Amino acid sequence: MAEHFDILIIGGGPAGLTAALYARRAGKSVLVLEKAAVGGQIASSPRVENFPGILSVSGAELADRLYEQADRVGARIELEEVLEVRDGSPKTVVTDYGTYTCDALILATGMKHRSLGLPGEDTLSGISYCAVCDGAFYAGKDVAVAGGGNTAVQDALFLSELCRHVTVIHRRDTFRADPVLVDALKRRENVTLALSATAEALLGQESLTGLRLRDTATGETRDLAVSGLFEAVGQQPEGALAQALVPVDGTGFIVAGEDCTTSAAGIFAAGDCRVKSVRQLTTACADGACAALAACRWCEALAAKT
Repeated sequence: MAEHFDILIIGGGPAGLTAALYARRAGKSVLVLEKAAVGGQIASSPRVENFPGILSVSGAELADRLYEQADRVGARIELEEVLEVRDGSPKTVVTDYGTYTCDALILATGMKHRSLGLPGEDTLSGISYCAVCDGAFYAGKDVAVAGGGNTAVQDALFLSELCRHVTVIHRRDTFRADPVLVDALKRRENVTLALSATAEALLGQESLTGLRLRDTATGETRDLAVSGLFEAVGQQPEGALAQALVPVDGTGFIVAGEDCTTSAAGIFAAGDCRVKSVRQLTTACADGACAALAACRWCEALAAKT
């Protein structure tokens, strides 16, 4: 017989773990299912300095704190991949390890990395999407970072402490990243900015040996010798599960209100997977709280009917 929970949360990032904390404090039984690493993408951030009340912390440490807090209040957290969700009363969630049922379901599935779409990305060694995870492999070597947002600049700053030289490739002539980060990057002597440029080819047979860059203004190309490429060119929603359950927009983000309620009864969406104008750590946590409280109200309404 499938184990039953009041609230089941798919996704163990900041939104999902915050939802677990609030739901448990409201007295609900809670299961969090995470297919990869608890903490979501914030766990791979070199440094978090914009979370209220914490001056500076590594993403990995913050993820550990979020996990510990949810675990301490009694949320059950399992590393399992959700394969199927069947709507109904109760709802059924099938994973690679078992089957669970729940009264309310919170989708906090987050985002996944977008790639450059170049031939060889999936086969060549030397391509990474996580500077914190893989940066140590390139200590003393030349690497490149593709992207112009906060993640790209933070990755470049982190890698500049390890690598001999870092080239930041951005297709525009200005960065989207916070000015304070860009200023810090410009002060690094072992960092070169390749602005108005794109990577159009990966060089190498089995391992990456370089990139072919194209100047977006002149169309001229040149080869850049690097041992590693760290891609930070944006993200897209993990929307496969959601599309079968709730309305999504044209890019796959779940349509839900500011209270995180979807049009599907008893299904809520929290964090970066939801249609919203701002995607930050603080807004993910806020969504988690809102989704949990809405799910609790749903559970209480169900109980009142029985």
